[in-house]
Amino acid sequence: MQLSTLTDTIVAQATAPGTAAIAVIRVSGSNAIELVNSVFRGKDLRLQPSHTVHFGRILAPDGSVLDEVLVSLFRNPSSYTGEDTLEISCHGSPYIVRQCMQLFVSRGARPAGPGEFTLRAFLNGKLDLSQAEAVADLIAADSAAAHQVAMQQMRGGFSKKIQTLRGQLLDFASLIELELDFSEEDVSFANRDQLRQLIRDLMGTLDPLIESFALGNVLKHGVSTVIAGRPNAGKSTLLNALLQEDRAIVSDIAGTTRDTIEEVLHINGIPFRLIDTAGIREAQDQIEAIGVEKTLQKIAESALLLYVFDVVATSPEEVRQDLRKLLRPDLHVLVLANKMDLNPYTRFEHYFPEGDNPGVTPEQWIPVAAIHDMNIPYLKEQLQQSVVSQQVQSGDTIVSNIRHYDALCKARESLTDVAQGLDQGITSDFIAMDIRRALAWLGEITGDISTEDLLGNIFGKFCIGK
Repeated sequence: MQLSTLTDTIVAQATAPGTAAIAVIRVSGSNAIELVNSVFRGKDLRLQPSHTVHFGRILAPDGSVLDEVLVSLFRNPSSYTGEDTLEISCHGSPYIVRQCMQLFVSRGARPAGPGEFTLRAFLNGKLDLSQAEAVADLIAADSAAAHQVAMQQMRGGFSKKIQTLRGQLLDFASLIELELDFSEEDVSFANRDQLRQLIRDLMGTLDPLIESFALGNVLKHGVSTVIAGRPNAGKSTLLNALLQEDRAIVSDIAGTTRDTIEEVLHINGIPFRLIDTAGIREAQDQIEAIGVEKTLQKIAESALLLYVFDVVATSPEEVRQDLRKLLRPDLHVLVLANKMDLNPYTRFEHYFPEGDNPGVTPEQWIPVAAIHDMNIPYLKEQLQQSVVSQQVQSGDTIVSNIRHYDALCKARESLTDVAQGLDQGITSDFIAMDIRRALAWLGEITGDISTEDLLGNIFGKFCIGK
């Protein structure tokens, strides 16, 4: 998408394609009102005030009625895009939508590119760049938590923090730059002690934002959660119990699950991508061997492991042996002692005695009887706690965008360089260079500093019509 084409009048279907009761076609640009009015029979749209809705008919080129519609009129600058914008609500027949689109294009509009309406909103100052990206996240949100994070970002909470940081740093940058203009006179305008304190304050604000990305990424994309263990441990039964439906085949025959089964479980708004896997053992045939290999691969890629074992058939030594193979520092593990109804006296210390523990704590031990739903509610509570291990208040800002996270990390690196430069007594021109880098990274988040390539990459991922 070339920025030079953003003065065109554009048109796109704003609702999902396919047959529906109603479809909405959006038209935006300097010629939008004149264009729609030329094929609309009802009130003269050119004379109507903003934020009004008008009933009328859309006429085909031969004068026949194409459809009866409602036209919502939004005049600039009080519209989503900041331009004259109209939304035509017609019947949701794909034929009607196609004919209307062709009609508007024949009158001078061009089909909108992905995210072009939101891009125009950004360029016209209706949204900053992080808010514009939140629009795409809001559309893609498939859980309450992801929706909440996107709404918070779209309302500008994150942007305000970044703009405040950038404004404070910009004031000092101006003083440092002023010093460079008087370098021959050896004068100082920027108080170095105040600058040190500002850098500490900025880092104190950046660090929680950077740390919040781990949670934000989970809330946005879900927690990759692998259910693994030996054959007949009850993995598929556990999956069915968590989902409250018969999703996986349950059988007494070992090796029933040959391939992974994936489903999404929402717990208090947090999505968990549950992956039921083949039992870990020496494979009996080539197909099972592939399944076991996939299991180990999924565990290596996951953030959370539910290790399930049969308290009747699996010895403590076998459990510890399995966990030593599977555990890694960045993998959170819950050990599920399954079939407790058959051996209710099983205890954590029976399986993990002092001096022979691969790194499992009593808090990670959960006794269950998946076939009877025993302790499944408690397991769900522990799954949620494994994600929200640090209390996050509803008003806290959470970073969920990888681009923002990367820019925040690089801004912090630049501020670290400023702090080190101050301690080492380097000259103002090098300090100014590091401050400019920090300002640039912070500016990339909100769009105060942007390039055509960056905007094309961001908005190219949007759906057409938004």
